[in-house]
Amino acid sequence: MLDIKKTITILIIISLFFIVGCSNKEDKKPEKSLLKGVSLSPISYNEKDFSDFFVKAKEAGSVVMWAGDWKELEEGAAKVTVELASEYNYIPLIEATHYIQSEARLIRPFDEEAKQEYLNAALGFARKYEPPYLGFGIEVNIIYENSPEDFQEFVSFYNDLYDAIKEVSPSTKVFTIFQLERIKGMSFWVEEPPNKEKEEWFLLDMFKSDIVAFTTYPSIVYKNPSDIPASYYSEIKEHANKPIAFTEIGWHSAQSPLGWESSEDEQALFVERFFNLTKDLNIELVIWSFLFDQETIEPFDTMGLYDRDGKAKKAWNLWLSV
Repeated sequence: MLDIKKTITILIIISLFFIVGCSNKEDKKPEKSLLKGVSLSPISYNEKDFSDFFVKAKEAGSVVMWAGDWKELEEGAAKVTVELASEYNYIPLIEATHYIQSEARLIRPFDEEAKQEYLNAALGFARKYEPPYLGFGIEVNIIYENSPEDFQEFVSFYNDLYDAIKEVSPSTKVFTIFQLERIKGMSFWVEEPPNKEKEEWFLLDMFKSDIVAFTTYPSIVYKNPSDIPASYYSEIKEHANKPIAFTEIGWHSAQSPLGWESSEDEQALFVERFFNLTKDLNIELVIWSFLFDQETIEPFDTMGLYDRDGKAKKAWNLWLSV
């Protein structure tokens, strides 16, 4: 015959273990999955190199980013990037710009006709593809620095566009992109601390957004990754309370420009240091600027994780491991 008191005691103990176990499971939050990827940057656009890019890009991460002229949302590489996502199993990230940062000029006059064309292209693209990520305006604080009037025009247009995109594709994360070094009040190719009077953090609050996105290229303000201050990226937490995206990061690997020579070792060190310095940030995604070295201006032409001969640089394995 069972001892009733003993049986009840055992049942109580089992129940307590069950409750504690369930409580612990509830307390454990699932680890946040950081999305990594690269921009659309094949060695060339011939058929073989183009398809090989997507195979290699899948190793680099789960995201492929396209950035370019806003008008290409109607026809062009933006459409191709989205439509190939299911075939190659990646997440497309699309960024449309109306401004050429390196030349400090609008691609075309930002008049009412252009605004209507941009609006139609953006809404048509969002409605048709419902992309997970859609950015408008790249390094918009550069526009602010060079043409405050054009910047204000864009802010108003963008915020209206944000609402319109949400109506046709509510799940799409909409954002604009800022250049981090300039936001921090830094000058390019000059080794000096940030100028607090030139900081532009206030611009972040002028835009509606689902994530706060930055480009960051510290190799044009520091000569070695080890020189980057420990608080360089953590400062973002003081100004942004939304998930953070780095839609372009990079460090060149060439023995140039003069006075700012780098190497594959330095590039690899930057990969390691970047992730160490950003580990406490609420980062949603990180995009390395180029998978393969591209024919573009110095020093960005050697920021690929692969050279133009298809040889992996030292940074490649580090990128895969973080």
